[in-house]
Amino acid sequence: MKFKTLGFATTLAMAISAHAQAESILNVATAGSENMVEYVNQYLAPKFRELHPDVTVRVIGTGPGDAGSNAIMERLSAQKDAGASADIDVAVVHEKPVGKMVTDGLLAKYAASADTASLVSSDKAKNALGVDVEGYVMPMFQSQTAWAYHPALVSNPPKSYAELSDWVKENPGVFGYNGIRNGMSGVSFVNGWMYAFTGEADKMMKGPFDPSLVGSEKWNAALADLKEFNKNVTFTPGNAGTLDMLNRGEIGIGPVWVDMFYSWQADGRVNPEIKLMLPEPGMPGQPMHYVIPETSKQRDLAVEFIELATSPEVQAHGIVEQFNWYPGIDAKYLESELSADVWDKLFADITPEDLATKSLSFPLVGYFDAILTSYERDVE
Repeated sequence: MKFKTLGFATTLAMAISAHAQAESILNVATAGSENMVEYVNQYLAPKFRELHPDVTVRVIGTGPGDAGSNAIMERLSAQKDAGASADIDVAVVHEKPVGKMVTDGLLAKYAASADTASLVSSDKAKNALGVDVEGYVMPMFQSQTAWAYHPALVSNPPKSYAELSDWVKENPGVFGYNGIRNGMSGVSFVNGWMYAFTGEADKMMKGPFDPSLVGSEKWNAALADLKEFNKNVTFTPGNAGTLDMLNRGEIGIGPVWVDMFYSWQADGRVNPEIKLMLPEPGMPGQPMHYVIPETSKQRDLAVEFIELATSPEVQAHGIVEQFNWYPGIDAKYLESELSADVWDKLFADITPEDLATKSLSFPLVGYFDAILTSYERDVE
């Protein structure tokens, strides 16, 4: 059962109290959609139980998006202020809040003690939107945006943002996205646009924040071009809406979440002929991170749980096969665990090399917020 964010503190306390007399309890709180709770409950928890028959894993879902992660952060902060130990042992949180959790002293620096830490190669395990988080996080998975296109409608898709900007003038209405209000695939597209047309991707991803870039000539020019670009696109009603319209042939190309795309395709909801690509210079994606509260009472068990969750076997069969997510550890450690068919499917359109060079971080919070504000003011 998933608990609503607003009732998180109450429901977590009830869950812990109800099982106070049971065997050892490992409390896992996860932000994200219902499938995150199902993954821990139905896949990870039974596997951990095999290794630790005397431990029961209790899972609390705190809700989708950053709000779900913020509920966890607020709980840990309140407990710290009260001088109390955390009643969460492992948490799964989004990239944006995790930096503040580190700077506020809410998290343990545990990764060096995990046997699987050496399998993680992503820079996102070191830097979260400009905050040094190395040692405090291990990625559960990497969620990536890309462009999906229908070859029957777009036989030679543009390979970059620059090509797309010209291409839509000759093909009005064929490209579709959901702006910034109806899903993160559109937000990712807009951030990728600003990276491409300001030429400041590295600064916006790595910092430090430079307020003079916001509202600069190159910033305003990129937004003006985006406003003109929008005159030739079709706006979709959301992440799912973009996929629906692609499947029906109402648009020929648009930004999507890769895991959602593959899941829908496996369910027969997306035409199997539709393909993916990562454009130049790249698009943002984001990980979900495993963290351990600084005052967890079960730190050793928590580390063992995360070691299991980031092992090649679990990353291959749980993360990749079940949910079509990109792994949190380096993909090269999974190839021997996956069948050739699964490996080829995951990397048929977007190769590991593409991910290494064109899978970008979202910008620092200051730039991220400024981009959305500028879009609302100057583009919509």
